[in-house]
Amino acid sequence: MYIAMNRFKVASGSEEAFEAIWKGRDSRLAELAGFISFHLLKGKHFAEEGYTLYASHTMWESEQAFTDWTKSEQFRDAHRNAGERKAEYLGPPVFEGFNTVEGA
Repeated sequence: MYIAMNRFKVASGSEEAFEAIWKGRDSRLAELAGFISFHLLKGKHFAEEGYTLYASHTMWESEQAFTDWTKSEQFRDAHRNAGERKAEYLGPPVFEGFNTVEGA
């Protein structure tokens, strides 16, 4: 199994708008072979730094299935307007990918 995550620092006061984007999107992830699940995670609010931490979390049957998604029409559609929301973010999202350790 492969887990892909993007961490977002969302500007304080923009949390509701950020969540609404994710709740209202048509991700089309379920159309892809190897897709297992998606979750949007809300983390700690860092008042002094002015942001709330979020992570998008997808689970895939394999790293190849995830890579195939990044090259798909569905991926391009899902990210088509991503640049329009930069004011809500403090910096770009940070990607982290993990393969599960079998037997652990």
